[in-house]
Amino acid sequence: MTEKTYSTVQFAKMLGISWSTLHRWIESKKIQAPTIQALGSVQVRLWTQGDLEIARKYKGEHYRKKPNRKNRKKSKKK
Repeated sequence: MTEKTYSTVQFAKMLGISWSTLHRWIESKKIQAPTIQALGSVQVRLWTQGDLEIARKYKGEHYRKKPNRKNRKKSKKK
């Protein structure tokens, strides 16, 4: 039986981050990406459940999402 794998976009969605944030983490070596594999003429990264657990641990320890500008309360000017 083969282990379930996820695309980079699926993986980022499962983490609750954008794929561009995931790519920044990979480039800055904050998390290790799986090796690129060829599926026909397309090259992809196939992420596993183990990769997801490691990335969630990193996110929980180091990543704090900034508050959304729309959700900030505006201060009233006097």
